[in-house]
Amino acid sequence: MIDRNAGARRRAGDGLWVAILQSPGSPGDPETNLVELRRAAERARHHGLDVLVTPEMFVTGYDIDRPLADLARGDLLDPVRRIARTCRVAVVVCLPEIDSSGERLYNTAYFVDSHGEVRGRHRKSHLFGDLDRRLFEPGDRPFTMVDYHGVRIAMMICYDVEFPENVRAAAIAGAHLVAVPTAQMEPFAFVADHLIRVRAWENQVYVAYANHSGKERGTTYVGGSSVVGPSGEVLARIEAESGMADAWIDTTAVAAAQRANPYLRDRRPGLYRALVDPVHATGPEG
Repeated sequence: MIDRNAGARRRAGDGLWVAILQSPGSPGDPETNLVELRRAAERARHHGLDVLVTPEMFVTGYDIDRPLADLARGDLLDPVRRIARTCRVAVVVCLPEIDSSGERLYNTAYFVDSHGEVRGRHRKSHLFGDLDRRLFEPGDRPFTMVDYHGVRIAMMICYDVEFPENVRAAAIAGAHLVAVPTAQMEPFAFVADHLIRVRAWENQVYVAYANHSGKERGTTYVGGSSVVGPSGEVLARIEAESGMADAWIDTTAVAAAQRANPYLRDRRPGLYRALVDPVHATGPEG
């Protein structure tokens, strides 16, 4: 649920209001989804919110009948930039991206600021399952950081956030908020319900997790979009199939939580070198 007093309760110091959108959208119909995105951005701005995080591949749909590569060759980003500029709200949107060679397709999140400028681009680095691997090439960064209104926002996409190394790296780099467009499906509701809280708690950062709902072909989405605070507390959650919710991102709360909880400073990186070595599966003979 949108906090209808968000604008009136703008707080002193560094911080911003983040909103999340959850919706089944209209799979394979970018024009209709852009209309819904504009309405969500208008609503966010009306309530004084600063950043709107949308689900993974919301504009196009994800598991759809139309080839994503064909949709990626159309003009998808410019309409989002116009929406952000017109509504005066920043948007985190995930789109299929064709690279300059015209051959490689990426699952890419863009941070578009309230002037319609692209401030960051993150290519999904950890691909999940046959659908991802059939469609996309992996990106080469654990996260992409954007500084916005004094808040350091690390973008990841869906499966990226399920790797603790990614979120830990973002926290070490100074992230206050991890923004995650996602398309989490059955039978993985526990990720939305539990793992996202763990990621926030173990790094003392905020996590904004914006998921699909509904169904696309053989994929049923679990919803459960939320904003979680540095203490692991769920600050906002969408229980209905469609809706928006918001929370205040307070950089001082991140700093205080990281002072009170010593995970980051008690790390012993020298013990973790095996994390960067290839993992070799071995049989019963070793």
